This record gives sequence, C-alpha cells and structure tokens, in this order.
Amino acid sequence: MSAGRAGPRDPLQCPQSATHALVAWSGVSAMLLAVTVLNFVTPVRDIAYQGLIVMGAAALGIFLPDLLWQKVQRRALVSPGAGNWPRSLIKLIGLLGSLGFLALLYWLFPEYRLLGFYAHYWTALRVLLPLWALLALPYLYWVDRRLAQPHDALWQLGRVLTLQWRDARAAQIGQHLLGWLVKGFYLPLMFTYFCGDLDKLLHYDLKLLHGFSGYYDWAYFTLYFIDVALVSMTYLMSLKLTDTHIRSTEPTALGWLVALICYEPFWSLIGRQYLAYDRGPGWGVWLRGVPWLYGVWGCLIVLLVLIYVWSTVAFGARFSNLTHRGIITNGPYRYTKHPAYLAKNLSWWLIAVPFVPSGNSAQLVRCCTLLGLLNVVYYLRAKTEERHLALDPVYEQYTQWIERHGALRCLNRIPLLGSVARWR
Repeated sequence: MSAGRAGPRDPLQCPQSATHALVAWSGVSAMLLAVTVLNFVTPVRDIAYQGLIVMGAAALGIFLPDLLWQKVQRRALVSPGAGNWPRSLIKLIGLLGSLGFLALLYWLFPEYRLLGFYAHYWTALRVLLPLWALLALPYLYWVDRRLAQPHDALWQLGRVLTLQWRDARAAQIGQHLLGWLVKGFYLPLMFTYFCGDLDKLLHYDLKLLHGFSGYYDWAYFTLYFIDVALVSMTYLMSLKLTDTHIRSTEPTALGWLVALICYEPFWSLIGRQYLAYDRGPGWGVWLRGVPWLYGVWGCLIVLLVLIYVWSTVAFGARFSNLTHRGIITNGPYRYTKHPAYLAKNLSWWLIAVPFVPSGNSAQLVRCCTLLGLLNVVYYLRAKTEERHLALDPVYEQYTQWIERHGALRCLNRIPLLGSVARWR
C-alpha cells in the first residue's frame, strides 16, 4: 500500500495519507467524464489514442487539485536554485539510457514481439515518445533546480553512460533500473487490458441491462474497468513534480516472484498448470434456482469488487506494484493494511464456490486447496510489501496505528490466527 507526507509523531494517531480522498475521486470523475464524452464525440478513431485521452483526463483530474490545492510539489521540491545545464544534460543521457534499457528488453524477449497483443501499446508510444523527446530536457532542468539533492540516480546513470564512474553508486542505480523495469513490465500489460475494456465499454450493449444478472455483469465489468484505467495512468505518470515518483523498489527476489506470477504471461503457466482452482459452473449456476440468495450472493461479490477498486482509487496517481510511491492511510486503508488483497481473495471464493459439494469429495478438497494456495501467494505479496515499506517511518507509524485501531485487530486474540491476521 504504497504512496509521503510525514504524519504526526504520536503512534496512536494515523499518519496523513499521501493522496487526499477528494483528489483521488476527482481523477475518477474526470476519467468517467472523458469516457462519457467519447460515447458522443470521437475525435480519434484508434482505441489507443482514445485510451490516452481518458488517461490524460484522469491525470488532470488528479494533478490539478494536487498541485493547486494540496501543493504536493512542495514535498519533493524546494525553492529554485541556480540552473545547471550540464547536469541536466547528464540526466537526459540517464533518461535515454533508462528508455534504452526497456527498449533492449522489448527487443530481446519474444513476449514483446507479439505485435498483435501489444499493438495498442506500440501505437500509444508513437504519441508518447515524441512528447517525451520534446519535454524531457526542459522538465529535467526545471526539476533539477528545485531538488535538495540533485545528484540523484538519474544523474549517476548518466555519468556512468558517459564513462564517468567516480560518483556512481551501484545500489542506487540498480534501484533506479528496477523501478523502470516495473514500469516497463506493467505499463504495456495494463494499457493493453485498458484499451480492450475501453472499447467494450464504449460499445456496451445496453439491451443486456435487464434482470439482476445483466446489471451484475455490467457492474462487475465497469468496476474492473475503472481499476485498470487508473492503474494504466499511474504507471505512466511517475513524476517528482507531482510527488508521484518512485521512492524505492522491492529489493527481494521473493517479492518480485510472488507479484509477477499473478500477471501474464506468467499466470498462463502458473494458473493453468498449478493453481487451476475453478472447477466449473461457479456461483451463478449453483444459486440460480434460489432467486433471493442468488441476488444476495451477487451483491456480496460486487461489494467486494467495489472495495477492491476503492483501494486502487485511494492511491490517486501513486499506485504501482513492487514500488513505494508514498504511504496511503485513508479510504479502505483506514481499516486494514491490505483491503485490495482481502477483497479480491474473498471474491474468488464466492465466485468459484469450490467448497460446494459436487458428488466428488476429492475434487472438492483439491479445488479448495488450490484456491488456498493462491491465497498464500497473496499473503506472501502482502508480507514482502510490508517488509519493503517498513523502511519508511511513516509506514511503521501507520502499522502501529492499524494494530490498535484496524477493523480486524480482534483476530490477533484468536489462537493460530494471530500471526496470519497481521497481513491485514
């Protein structure tokens, strides 16, 4: 749960969240407004360009109040000092090296040569790369003048690339490249999903909105659309100007492993071959003969998905797997440390209903065990994230506050559940 403003020192008080709740919801409102406009006005035909418009609207909806009202630029930047063009040029070389690092990986790995799957991402880069080329140096110069410590990892990487090794810190440069690796992996994947969902939403057949099943399908899809739309924007907009930059990246192999196996292309192997818990019809078929229970069960699933998406919204423009971009303490994080993981994992149990007897007790045990193993993966994700974020004293203070005031603190009193409950 990463996204930091220092909070009060009293451990009994919850630290202030890095993103104000109204700012986060302003981004959602702007994003949904852009989608509504695209339903009636189509300035560009390509869905990738339409996706960039929606992402731009979400970014403006967050950054305008963040900069003008919350003054987030004052957290990472100080009063401007003397300009230093040579240092800015070195940073530009470091930025080009970072982009070159990703370009090398895209060229090297066959996954990214699947032009059909990532076609929308490559199309978007035709717009983004020229904009980056135009704005990079002025932005780097403007920010460099306002940094308390301008000799950052970008500068160090630029020095290394120009064969000036004296000031290089391998650990800092490694952290920098890991951050770019996170963006390089998740951005094309999320943007690809986002474009597919945006196209579906813009052409959604409203005739399907009849009966509980129709509204359930629409709500389930739309909530996940909001999630992937915001996430796509946050991976792209990592800026010191807006205090959404990466502070640190997950340093352990275990943390990377348990995060990456939950996403394609790794999930296709792990999910199908080792964690295929979904054994068939699911909750809809099981409960269709009991209308009132069918409705209650479906509403519970939607509620859990709503909590999951609320958890994403709470980050504003600071969401990112495997990185620390500030500490979020409001929204659902006011009640538990991992609301997204809890809600998502519980929803899978309600959707797949692997615990429903089907005449084969061995199959029942097998499916429940497999879904339990997937829950363990998310438990490990939670624990590695906590260990990473604990390097920030604000998160340590937040942890102490949650242990005293969190909604699930009572689980600590139950034997055997106490240690497990700490992932809440």
